[in-house]
Amino acid sequence: MTVAMPEADKKLPLEFIDFSAVAEDACRLFHGRGHTYAGFEHMNIDWLSPVALITLYKEEDNDYLILLAEALQAQLGEQCKTVLVQFRCRERAPTSLFLGEECNRTEITENGMTFNLEFGRAQNTGLFLDMANGRQWVKAQSENANVLNLFSYTCAFSVAALAGGADKVMNVDLSRTSLTMGRDNHRSNGHDLKKVKFEGVDIFKSYGRLRKHGPYDLLISDPPSFQKGSVDIKRDYSKIIKRIPQLMKPGGKVMLCLNAPELGEQFLFDNVAEHCPDCVFQEQLPTPAVFKEAEVGKGLKVLIFIYSPKAE
Repeated sequence: MTVAMPEADKKLPLEFIDFSAVAEDACRLFHGRGHTYAGFEHMNIDWLSPVALITLYKEEDNDYLILLAEALQAQLGEQCKTVLVQFRCRERAPTSLFLGEECNRTEITENGMTFNLEFGRAQNTGLFLDMANGRQWVKAQSENANVLNLFSYTCAFSVAALAGGADKVMNVDLSRTSLTMGRDNHRSNGHDLKKVKFEGVDIFKSYGRLRKHGPYDLLISDPPSFQKGSVDIKRDYSKIIKRIPQLMKPGGKVMLCLNAPELGEQFLFDNVAEHCPDCVFQEQLPTPAVFKEAEVGKGLKVLIFIYSPKAE
């Protein structure tokens, strides 16, 4: 299939896309928001089989979007049944069908794990693609572990933990809707739900309940940067880090995640040094290579610590 190109100042981003990545069910094809591709800073493109999802942070010409949708489907072939465009630049981030079949929900596989995704219902699909390496790390670290998953969203880390042989996982998130989707994710993986707890509570008001099910071998903290009335990460991350000694077993592993572009890794290092110096830094997990950032530290940060309290 031959696809006509637009005028010179309206090129398509296909030349920057490695289409061999679509051997996977779910991956980012193009990360314009990393500001490494001039003129495309307002655009991301994801492959979420059988859907190509174009996400816009600035309005784009409709004819251009149709052309891009046709070009994507031509490159992806018969496996691409649908091309959707989500307008993050508009109120409530609506999603529109631009090519192919209607698709409101799909099920993808990543690293042997199954996840349910939804389109058009909320701003996010239910799975953050930049955290793929984090899920793989959790899966590898969870054998026989008691895991605490803070800000669990749709429980993807919990799925990874059970897939890795965890004994128990506690998922905590203020959104009961997200936790319901988390249950669906566990069911899709055939997990024993007796090993999983779902707490739809405010983390900052529920430490007693969290301690009840501890101490934990692995703590995962992946908070939103800001949610009106509930989370302001600049203000609140220290509150979580202060509680680590009350929640963790000695030698337990702590994954601290940060996705605020204005805050770098040093923000986490400084908070740990001040509020839980018994946490010893081990490593920083990289994001998948496609998530290139023009400015270091703008993207996702994932730091791993070991809780090593000094003997009294």
